[in-house]
Amino acid sequence: MDASKAAPAKQVSSVLDATAEEEYASLSKLLQDFTNISSIDKAWTFNSGNGNGTQAMFSISQPNLLANKRKKFMLSTVISKENENSVTFQWAPFPVEMTGASAVVPSPSGSKLLVVRNPENESPIQFELWSQSQLEKEFHVPQTVHGSVYADGWFEGISWNSDETLIAYVAEEPSPSKPTFSLGSTKGGSSDKDCNSWKGQGDWEEDWGETYAGKRQPSLFVININSGEVQAVKGIPKSLSVGQVVWAPLNEGLHQYLVFVGWSSETRKLGIKYCYNRPCALYAVRVSLYKSEASELELKESSSEDLPVVNLTESISSAFFPRFSPDGKFLVFLSAKSSVDSGAHSATDSLHRIDWPTDGNFSSLEKIVDVIPVVQCAEGDCFPGLYSSSILSNPWLSDGCTMLLSSIWGSSQVIISVNVSSGELLRITPAESNFSWSLLTLDGDNIIAVSSSPVDVPQVKYGYFVGKANKGTWSWLNVSSPISRCPEKVKSLLSSRQFSIMKIPVKGVSANLTKVYLRGSLGFGEEALQSLPGKVGSQDVNDVLTAIDHVIDMGLANPSKVTVVGGSHGGFLTTHLIGQVWYFYCCVTDAFYFHLHAPDKFVAAAARNPLCNLALMVGTTDIPDWCYVESYGSKGKDSFTESPSVEDLTRFHSKSPISHISKVKTPTIFLLGAQDLRVPVSNGLQYARALREKGVETKVIVFPNDVHGIERPQSDFESFLNIGLWFKKYCK
Repeated sequence: MDASKAAPAKQVSSVLDATAEEEYASLSKLLQDFTNISSIDKAWTFNSGNGNGTQAMFSISQPNLLANKRKKFMLSTVISKENENSVTFQWAPFPVEMTGASAVVPSPSGSKLLVVRNPENESPIQFELWSQSQLEKEFHVPQTVHGSVYADGWFEGISWNSDETLIAYVAEEPSPSKPTFSLGSTKGGSSDKDCNSWKGQGDWEEDWGETYAGKRQPSLFVININSGEVQAVKGIPKSLSVGQVVWAPLNEGLHQYLVFVGWSSETRKLGIKYCYNRPCALYAVRVSLYKSEASELELKESSSEDLPVVNLTESISSAFFPRFSPDGKFLVFLSAKSSVDSGAHSATDSLHRIDWPTDGNFSSLEKIVDVIPVVQCAEGDCFPGLYSSSILSNPWLSDGCTMLLSSIWGSSQVIISVNVSSGELLRITPAESNFSWSLLTLDGDNIIAVSSSPVDVPQVKYGYFVGKANKGTWSWLNVSSPISRCPEKVKSLLSSRQFSIMKIPVKGVSANLTKVYLRGSLGFGEEALQSLPGKVGSQDVNDVLTAIDHVIDMGLANPSKVTVVGGSHGGFLTTHLIGQVWYFYCCVTDAFYFHLHAPDKFVAAAARNPLCNLALMVGTTDIPDWCYVESYGSKGKDSFTESPSVEDLTRFHSKSPISHISKVKTPTIFLLGAQDLRVPVSNGLQYARALREKGVETKVIVFPNDVHGIERPQSDFESFLNIGLWFKKYCK
């Protein structure tokens, strides 16, 4: 008899008995306490002007469950470094909420503050200019000039020029005109709402996929903060989506350049969120200026023919996050060429330098210099390569050639210093620390950072250099901060937990990879990372099972209470783990032996927007090329097509969790975002329905307005609350 039809479908009831309701309320209260812990997003420092320390401003955020949004706040402090071993932060008594603020950008001198407010409708975009004591100016830019300013952390770019009169930024291009249809002649004076006519949709345009649905092309604009005049920067091809703009150092004369990142999209725009494998380059475009009667620089109208765009990085397939050195002599940038060339979404980065032609003569542009090359194989605890997702707007120490970066090193994020002239690289956060560190801002040559761990709430840290150059060390001080305060219940629970990073050797790897742990992850070198594409669903599954067996053998985990949870590719791994049977090969007897029936290993599973069927995903996702790379390895990048063959679809299915569904027994909960363009909701629903069909206990929650990350506060809360309840139910 077919086992898949032997049992009636089981579906968890949403009705709670009294005991379950009490448990639900208790866990809900505890989760609220954890949810209310604030996150530190950004920080800036300013000279106080009186020599009495530094003023700093922290941007913090917190989920607001009732409003279903994240609230943003500003909290100010005065920093006083009393002696070498002591620093004091005098915090303002209360934070100030930044209602409706999309972006906040101080000017280079710290004397002005730009606040951008994007509307939720077709209202104008607001630009506010603040001084220390008041709102100095406010400009409303209509949607006919441009749409919302990009504040997404990727296309986003807002840059003040050196004399703080002009601001360059990236915003959505204006809405294209749409056709009007009429049932008859329209009388004079009638409006768009005339009952005899309506607006059509016009041509459909590609967007950049997940989280960018409905967003128009990112384009470049400059606003004059004295007059409020806004101009679109001319000369940029329509095929380029622009982002991350910065002003180049001021040249002699009245020509100044903007440097920006451009992503070309001649045909289809593939999903770009979390995907560093999209080719991009640095470009320079000239902005013509003239001196007004007040001797201030003003924008000059020019034709696009007068302003040719120059590709600065033609010899490399990826270039982003441009940063000029303090003296303006060179331009530094990150590259994800390993991702672009291999097709992997996020691989090992590299750092490069260009000597900047201060005379504006780009024909004399020097070759690109490698500052930090891609590291193929990391030996021991040596530098494993660069893995950096952002760079501060001003990352420079006072020597003018040392920049600071956050980067993944093994299983933690650390802070490193890089001398872009010599290439010297140092890990400056404590080598013995397993915490993850994020660089927030610089206080002169000192560092303000935040560190955290799975059992420690974020803590502000202050770093300073002790000793002479090349012979000193970095020391770190704990900073007492109201941001890291949390309820006593949370403190008590966290203090009773411990964590450590364990190194678990994997089985059956090449001699070069004998020291690699959990292959495919960032932070362990390019060779380990690139070993996974083409082997998904086998190598990664085997590594996870090896890790589970290891901690069980050490007595750190109860084999009868092992659960598994994952989202996106983690959901792919989760649904593979609950369905596969594994064997091991013995070289002595030259035979395979039964190793593990993974469906019996997990008492419960949770999958958030899981990829369960590559063959279904390839025709509906914003990243169909990924299906080829994951299934075929890097060679799949070149065989990608929008019309997969029968052979392709067969391979996709064989690499997918759904090919093992007949063996699944584990009770599984699914959390799905209905607006997900990365792994459309049909993927998780198909797998969940198939489990129900064969009698496996399942629970499905669909969040109608959520995308791939399920990050809306109410959805995130409900998601993890139900995961906790699900696991608690089956771990009794």
